[in-house]
Amino acid sequence: MKKTLIIAIAALIPAPCFAQLKQYNIVDYGAVTNTLSTKAVQAAIDACTANGGGDVVVPTGVFLMGTVHLKSNVHLYLQSGALLRGSPNLNDYEPYKPDTPYVPIHIGMFFTKDAENISITGEGQIDGNGDNFMELDKAKKLDSVTTQYSRQGKNYRHVESGIGDGPVVPKDRPYQMFVFSNCKRVTIKDVFITGAPFWCMHFADCDAVKVDGIRLWNSLLVPNADGIDINSCTNVIVNNCDIRSGDDCFAITGFDHHFEIPGFEHLRHVSENIIVSNCNLQSSSSAIRIGYLDQNTVRNVQVSNINITNSTRGIGIFLRDQGSLENISFNNIYIETHFRTGDWWGNAEPIHISAVRGKAVVKLGEIKHVTFNDIVCKGENGILLYGSKESVLQDISFNHIRFEFADSKLNDIAGGNIDLRGCLDIKQGIFKHDIPGFLAEYVDGLRIKDFQLSWINPRMPWLTNGIEVNHFKNLTISEFNETGAPKNNKAHPVKLKDGENFMSDLKVTDVYKIGVK
Repeated sequence: MKKTLIIAIAALIPAPCFAQLKQYNIVDYGAVTNTLSTKAVQAAIDACTANGGGDVVVPTGVFLMGTVHLKSNVHLYLQSGALLRGSPNLNDYEPYKPDTPYVPIHIGMFFTKDAENISITGEGQIDGNGDNFMELDKAKKLDSVTTQYSRQGKNYRHVESGIGDGPVVPKDRPYQMFVFSNCKRVTIKDVFITGAPFWCMHFADCDAVKVDGIRLWNSLLVPNADGIDINSCTNVIVNNCDIRSGDDCFAITGFDHHFEIPGFEHLRHVSENIIVSNCNLQSSSSAIRIGYLDQNTVRNVQVSNINITNSTRGIGIFLRDQGSLENISFNNIYIETHFRTGDWWGNAEPIHISAVRGKAVVKLGEIKHVTFNDIVCKGENGILLYGSKESVLQDISFNHIRFEFADSKLNDIAGGNIDLRGCLDIKQGIFKHDIPGFLAEYVDGLRIKDFQLSWINPRMPWLTNGIEVNHFKNLTISEFNETGAPKNNKAHPVKLKDGENFMSDLKVTDVYKIGVK
């Protein structure tokens, strides 16, 4: 009797009321499949944010759009089979600063500024329609000014016919496919992103960014088709992504502006606390780029558990301006690089670090406190560290490195050069140079421990020493028992020039010294 009474009383008590997340389906706001639906998508976003937030839903189907602006508390959700495709008409994208005297720039599909708590997720696809803005039958070629100091001169990266490895020639095109400028708490998860006509996903001056599980596949033939650009941001985590891009898969920089590109607000602040892990990367330029013309310092960057394949350059750290690059670690990474024809930056280096002037007048920053641990490489050019008198590389460590230096079918038209492009001096851009397995210039506090170097069919006469270090202080080399290029009788296991305070466990006969104190 008591049990029956309790059940009866419980039935009279109302169930807890949980607020249902509001949903705004773009079709309800006028979106039509295979039709330009920019206004409908924007109307759904505006209604969502005006009512305090919720889900803007893209249902199954193909919807064309130009530029839309995401806003605070909006979750853009793409159902399975949903496809947002960029319009093929450039005029469907908003002009950026239309009153500027030069040809107007058109911003891309998503431009979001000064917003917070934004997300894009789902099983659907966003396609930038990049091929529509390219001349796919023409290759963008290097000019004779750029190649004049290369080993091959005008024949540098020459293509006999067709477009070779690209890049194809861009037409007028929308700029970044996604821009998040000065935003907080941004999440991008699971979506499939393709076909960016320019930089794909650009975060500028953002805080608390999370990118997880996305597939971002741009054409490997499209120039400037970066994957994810993280510019002057803080507290960024990128995990579990598959990125294939015609330019850098990741560009982690301290820009407060960058030429005419939209999204920057000239904000001066440190960029810090950035983690990239568990990703597969392919790039026609650098799979991972840190730095370039940085006004802001970038620090506290951790990169781990990465596969880099089919790339022109593996990891690149570049200092060309006043912003410093510091406290950077790379752990448990596989790198595979090769030469490409055409006007791509990068020269098959698995690892590249350089600090040379890229801008006049400014005081150059520094690269310091960088570690590489448990790295396996196979590349068609050597590992390169290239500091300068005015910006010496500081406190750089290599621990447990395995490097197979492989022959290339493109050596005759591309090999035997160093590529420091982005520098102020044209003579330092691409220039002829003999190639050791590991070359370091202007370093202080370089440590190399347990480095295994294998030469795979080393047929070129300009291949030289195993390790070569010039203009150094405080150099340590241990557990290196390899040789210089086997077919070069003048090559040494280790060659050192103009340095002081060298420590090693190597045999005296394995180290050739000139001007070492």
